Amino acid sequence: LKKNLRDMTSWNHTVVTYFQFSPFSSIPEIQGSLFCLVLLMYLSSLVGNILIIMITMVDAALQSPMYFFLKNLSFLEIGYTSSTIPKMLVNFFTQRKGISFLGCATQMYAFSVLGITECCLLSAMAYDRYVAICHPLRYTTMMSWNKCFLLSAVSWLIGVLVALGQTTFIFTLPYCGPNRINHFFCDLLPLLKLACVDTYKNEITTYIIAVLFIMVPFLLIVVSYVQILHTIFKMPSAGGKRKTFSTCSSHLVVVTLFYGSGIVTYLRPKAFYSSSSNKLLSLSYTLMSPMMNPLIYSLRNKEVKQALKRLIAK
Repeated sequence: LKKNLRDMTSWNHTVVTYFQFSPFSSIPEIQGSLFCLVLLMYLSSLVGNILIIMITMVDAALQSPMYFFLKNLSFLEIGYTSSTIPKMLVNFFTQRKGISFLGCATQMYAFSVLGITECCLLSAMAYDRYVAICHPLRYTTMMSWNKCFLLSAVSWLIGVLVALGQTTFIFTLPYCGPNRINHFFCDLLPLLKLACVDTYKNEITTYIIAVLFIMVPFLLIVVSYVQILHTIFKMPSAGGKRKTFSTCSSHLVVVTLFYGSGIVTYLRPKAFYSSSSNKLLSLSYTLMSPMMNPLIYSLRNKEVKQALKRLIAK
């Protein structure tokens, strides 16, 4: 009994101070090509989102609630990609592909804050489109600047508080080895697998948070677009239908990209969980979606294209 107690005491004091990431690919020959591809996508995302922020700040024609939310979304996307991708790029060519315990907690917190905030902000953008299309005469009163700032602030507050609780919940668990994360960043589910205790309650809490702060905003978006489509279908002219739908089609594409990969990653059953597919899905919503958003909004939005031309001309 005394020996068992001594073993338990020494086990409890053996803590992980450093996490090791597994390589993104097990084929060494393609590491260089993967690095160039990820770097190109990351730089494209940064340039595109910075351009969106610039034109929505300086162009007088884009001073409306819709572009205020778009500017916030681009700012979120820059932080979202920068919380994970630079470390991933460094790890491509370093022998010790890892991160400190504190660095891992910081990365997860930043990633969670920005991800949850983006979920809430996308639902606020859907509400803005709903008011603009379904209640156009009351748009200026229902979407005042005070309300826009409030919706944005509430989105950030929810992200900060939920991510703080979630990160604290994960990093107060005992980690005594192994310390190899089967991922390219500190994500929830791969980290839970390394804990030295039963994580059933933590997994249930993670699913509850995912349902509340991924699915609830998504359902609000769905309800908004059901109302929007109902209003569009009642319009008499085909030209009016196309023009009205074009004002919200970009946002709809962005929501599909972001939520599609996010829901499959965090809400699929454990029986369908695979580390390789999880990495690809994570790369989709951490890099592909932020890179595509500026292209979607600039290519499908006439006002943004005109503002971009004016900015280039200046």
